[in-house]
Amino acid sequence: MTDRNLLSGPEPEPARDAGHSRPPERVGFFTDTSVCIGCKACEVACKEWNAIPEDGLALSGMSYDNTQGLGASTWRHVAFVEQRVPAPEGRTELPLAGSTAKAPEPSPAAVPEGSPAPGDMRWLMSSDVCKHCTHAACLDVCPTGSLFRTEFGTVVVQEDICNGCGYCVPACPYGVIEQRPDDGRAFKCTLCYDRLGAGQEPACAKACPTESIQFGPLDELRERAALRVEQLHEQGVGEAHLYGHDPEDGVGGDGAFFLLLDKPEVYGLPPDPVVTTRDLPAMWKHAGAAALSLAGGIALAFALAGRTGGTR
Repeated sequence: MTDRNLLSGPEPEPARDAGHSRPPERVGFFTDTSVCIGCKACEVACKEWNAIPEDGLALSGMSYDNTQGLGASTWRHVAFVEQRVPAPEGRTELPLAGSTAKAPEPSPAAVPEGSPAPGDMRWLMSSDVCKHCTHAACLDVCPTGSLFRTEFGTVVVQEDICNGCGYCVPACPYGVIEQRPDDGRAFKCTLCYDRLGAGQEPACAKACPTESIQFGPLDELRERAALRVEQLHEQGVGEAHLYGHDPEDGVGGDGAFFLLLDKPEVYGLPPDPVVTTRDLPAMWKHAGAAALSLAGGIALAFALAGRTGGTR
């Protein structure tokens, strides 16, 4: 263990710093949105394995995205983003993983200058999940110890210890964790902690037919993701980039990171997330200084009052 608890910055061994003396390799998710087909197999597998209650079957009217976002009863959410973009023959073609073929270049004659032609659409699909942050603000603010860091570096909620205080909800920079309205307890993805302990991969990754959701050691996933971005750039998909992979970012890097084909905001992700407890040490320092100044002022006032009273 280190001799201090970090609230921000790079932290290469969060499990060891949390008290696990001999933790295994940190594991996580790499979601390659360029091969997601929006089948929602991950949503179904997550609900089935974790016995998560249904969260409403009514149509939202927002395209095919009926779950709309992560929540206490939605631990995997497949976003459907429909975009009008210039594209050859009315569609956007993306190379599949492992393919060596280059993506076709848009024909200037196929798209009128200034605005896309009617019918030129593309779907951006992405399976969102809890990020299992290196610096997890939800864990930092939990007063009961319900949230804890596992030996795999993931963050899990113990529902039998949660008292429903709700402090973790506003603490999450991604808006992932949520309370169930019937009892107030908080729930989120556990990265299938029970399956990890048995040497199995999480249910969502197991069910994904295109390997859009990849599970494994985090360092290995980051290397694989960097190679995938290079491949897409070589094949003409210049907008491909990684999100949440950098240990130098505002949360110390995510345990679940993504390859995106547009800005994070398009997928409903914050562009520059920062752990909300990062400034706690400075805040306590300022609060302590203010308290000492107030105490000193009061003591000085009493001293002056006593001296004035003694000269009368």
